[in-house]
Amino acid sequence: MQEPFCSVPLIWIIQEDTLANRLKMYENMGLDRLISDWKYAFSRADAVVFPEFSFPMLYSELDTGNLFVIPGSPIDVWAAESYIKTHSKSQLRKENGYDDDDLLVLIVGSSFFYYELSWDYAVAMHDLEPLLLKYAGSNDVGFTSKFIFLCGNSSKDYSDALQDVATRLRLNQGSMKHYGINSDVNGLILMADIVLYGSSQEEQGFPPLLTRAMSFGIPIIAPDYPVIRKYVIDGVHGVIFQRNDPEAIRKAFSRLISKGQLSRFAHTVASSGALHAKNMFAAECITGYAKLLECVFDFPSEVLLPSHASQLNNTVWEWSLFSRELDQISIDTEDMYQRGSSGMNSSIVYDLEDDMINHMPIKNVSHDNSEDLEEDFPTMLDWDILSEIESSEEVEMLEREEMEERMEKQIGEWDDIYRNARKSEKLRFETNERDEGELERTGQAVCIYEIYNGAGGWPFLHHGSLYRGLSLSTRARRLRSDDVDAVGRLPILNDTYHCNILCEIGGMFSIANGIDDIHKRPWIGFQSWRAAGRKVSLSQKAEDVLEKTIQQNPKGDVIYFWASLDKDGGIAGNNDLLTFWSTCDIMNAGRCRTAFEDAFRRMYGLPSNVEALPPMPEGGGHWLALHSWVMPTPSFLEFVMFSRMFVDSLHSLHINSSKKTDCSLGFSATEKKHCYCRLLELLVNVWAYHSARKIVYIDPHSGSLKEQHLVKQRMGFMWAKYFNITLLKSMDEDLAEAADDNDHPYEPWLWPLTGEVYWQGIYEREREQRYRLKMDKKRKTKEKLLDRLKHGYRQKTLGG
Repeated sequence: MQEPFCSVPLIWIIQEDTLANRLKMYENMGLDRLISDWKYAFSRADAVVFPEFSFPMLYSELDTGNLFVIPGSPIDVWAAESYIKTHSKSQLRKENGYDDDDLLVLIVGSSFFYYELSWDYAVAMHDLEPLLLKYAGSNDVGFTSKFIFLCGNSSKDYSDALQDVATRLRLNQGSMKHYGINSDVNGLILMADIVLYGSSQEEQGFPPLLTRAMSFGIPIIAPDYPVIRKYVIDGVHGVIFQRNDPEAIRKAFSRLISKGQLSRFAHTVASSGALHAKNMFAAECITGYAKLLECVFDFPSEVLLPSHASQLNNTVWEWSLFSRELDQISIDTEDMYQRGSSGMNSSIVYDLEDDMINHMPIKNVSHDNSEDLEEDFPTMLDWDILSEIESSEEVEMLEREEMEERMEKQIGEWDDIYRNARKSEKLRFETNERDEGELERTGQAVCIYEIYNGAGGWPFLHHGSLYRGLSLSTRARRLRSDDVDAVGRLPILNDTYHCNILCEIGGMFSIANGIDDIHKRPWIGFQSWRAAGRKVSLSQKAEDVLEKTIQQNPKGDVIYFWASLDKDGGIAGNNDLLTFWSTCDIMNAGRCRTAFEDAFRRMYGLPSNVEALPPMPEGGGHWLALHSWVMPTPSFLEFVMFSRMFVDSLHSLHINSSKKTDCSLGFSATEKKHCYCRLLELLVNVWAYHSARKIVYIDPHSGSLKEQHLVKQRMGFMWAKYFNITLLKSMDEDLAEAADDNDHPYEPWLWPLTGEVYWQGIYEREREQRYRLKMDKKRKTKEKLLDRLKHGYRQKTLGG
């Protein structure tokens, strides 16, 4: 990702093991770079979430300390319900060679041993021996029982191993059968009468195959592990037996069987289990993700969270809300257990893998050749040979040019000469070519500078004569545009700390610093790149209205704005209940008024018994936000003059506080990093209101104009004496004189770094310097004339 989105929280939710299965293949093929790329991609995420506890072990090679498990994904339930719509038990039995009256028992194990016939199944076989002998080793039970083992793959070795056990126990022919995990797992579960969990391994999470069995309405038998008892009530949702007790397994099995068929108790348990499975993990899953979001996201101060994660009780899935999405997921991932071995490249992993391989220089390695070719680094001898080759080529080129100069040349047709000349001019001009916007901007009354701080904001910027980009990062400027480099105009923005605390108002300071060099128009405007992202930027219609209004009324202290505070910050619906200052408090961790009052008091040197918080109206109306406004250029310079002094005062309070590294205007790390930004975004409202500027809101979509906070209604409320231009200039000159005399109130002093430092003393010193240079030039000219009169004009000899 590119700035300003590099800090955006990223959470990966991985519900398949495809990539984990391919990591070993990458290693065998020598694709270490591909593994490194995947590890880097994993490290970019704030959290990588898996639905099962077995997945972190499978992905351990890519672990960078951000792997989490939140069990309870509803995909197992939804996959079962989707599968049962298109398949029937009798048809599946017929396809697999079973009769409808056969009693089928499916035995599953731990997810850690899905792909191998491990000792886990050997232990299970020992516990199941009495059960097998009773129902599959004798014909006295009066019905046909068949036991299906689901593990490993479909190779003959697994089937032979189970047949050896059947032969040793003298079981009936065909009473035991093996299916690999790469088979149709959903079909095997659906055609079974009973699903028995026979693993001897205690797991952290509930076995996903049992979840699918319950969703299919199949009664389950499971040992009394804590994770089983946590979700399943014995005799209600399933049957639980004491682990490592073969007799307990036999008794549990007998509860579900009656005369060769499932008992009424079994049907009751199956129905109850199916209903319970739909929301069995809902509360835990929802709470888990809620806690994760609370930990990963830095929610702004103005965001009101619905409730704390710990208060989420008795939650269930709202299936109707995401049924369409889950339908698509179930189509794409109908059986996650067989996808890794089916040979079908249905996972996005294969697409990403191809993209990574195509964009990296990999070694020429085949499946049969395990020897890696070492990279051929040049030696000193190679460099010497290369240098000799370059020297000889240069000599040959010079000789060829000399020969061509001595030979007569055909001038050629005038059309060819003209075409080559135009081509040369075009190539020479391309490096410094300016976009059409700058050429069209000539003669216009207004220019709006769009502030952005990274390449990620480019898609939100406008093109054309009305706009010009203002980049807060030198490296992030658009390549084919005449965007202004704020860092080049104001070096303090090259410091990351100051750039972060000033944000977009730092870009305004850079434009005001020597403004005559870059902006020669009577009106100036700004717009944050975020305005387009929030769909409050000017439409074409609104742009035309704005330009036409400025042309008709070119003079006057008026501010036009289009991004209002009630549409920014997520407080819509409550604006009638919030005042300007209460809104500012919400955006600044509840300390906006305190910080503004302290900074204002220090800026003007007001005593403690004098009110220092400028009053703002509590009624309706829009306020400026997102630095999206237009005003006359002289008014802009006046605003910058006020803002620089206010920012310096605010910063001095922060520097002189006991906790210099802490920011009281934010809760989250992001808000503390951009400490002053949200307060400075609203500063223009206070200045415009109390300096008696006319404030006009232009609807960004329709272009309609409406004046806000009429000047007549402000009479008696404005603190005009503090915003008088004469007072501000006097204060600015006092600060400039102090800076000129190196009399800094604190170190490092922010004010001189935010713009021009100028006062009468500097003007007089510059005038004196110019006079001194002028007189020195006159003196040298006079001495030269006297020297010529005395000695005459002397010409240097040729070659002398």
